[in-house]
Amino acid sequence: MKNLIIPVDFSEDSMKGLDFAVVFSKHLNVNIQMVYVQKKNFELLPKASEEEYEMAERRFEKLKEIYEPKLGNDSKLRFIIKKGRVYQEVVSQAKSYTESLIIASTHGASGFEEVFIGSNAQKIVFESDRPVITIRRDPVPENIKNIILPLDIIMDSRQKVPYTAELAQAFNAKIHVLPISQSKRNVSKITGYVKQVCAYLDSKNIPYESKFMYGKDPAESIIDYAISTNAELISIINEEGPSFTKSLGSIFSKYTQLMINKSPVPVLNYKPKSIFIKGSFN
Repeated sequence: MKNLIIPVDFSEDSMKGLDFAVVFSKHLNVNIQMVYVQKKNFELLPKASEEEYEMAERRFEKLKEIYEPKLGNDSKLRFIIKKGRVYQEVVSQAKSYTESLIIASTHGASGFEEVFIGSNAQKIVFESDRPVITIRRDPVPENIKNIILPLDIIMDSRQKVPYTAELAQAFNAKIHVLPISQSKRNVSKITGYVKQVCAYLDSKNIPYESKFMYGKDPAESIIDYAISTNAELISIINEEGPSFTKSLGSIFSKYTQLMINKSPVPVLNYKPKSIFIKGSFN
């Protein structure tokens, strides 16, 4: 998570991603990369494209003046201006780094509205193979002290544990292990997973607590619990997307979109690898 990719369209809402990146800089040395994407159709209007580019440059320089003094740990703030489809260019920029995390507002004006609102909200999350934090909360959390870690019966849901634990260590945060089942028949299997996760957190000296939850609506249950515990982050697995075969039976894959659109708490979307060794969190 050394490189933070922040989609920016200069709207007030898109600044939430940048504000949250500043919070990360208080705990880690990070390279914050702001990304603005010009529309492709401007290629037919060279003058308009050039004017838009210059406008974006001026606005970015102004943002650097405002935000650089807020950064900690010798973190850097940079920007890049690209052309194309917003979600594709943001994903491409994240891939240009060996290690990266995207932090994106789920609301915005102008071009971002078509990406982050409604059915198109899934594009940047589902197309990226890098973790993505979506944020719609106002005000933006000033710290991360409580992280919600839902678990279900699908083995892949545990792949997010090491990454979530790394975040918890960086922020000295507490993890709330939240096993959720829509059926009591799955309790035994999930209980086994929870024991493995708790043992892993113990080995990392990360504070945690565990609470078993039942519910027909996992997304609502997770969000309600996150609000009740004053959590600043929810860590979910994202099993959708063209590069990954969805695991049948997961209660989270079909709720990812709902979590992104409805959660007032920032949501970390982690894309699992296609190969996962049983009993391993690596």
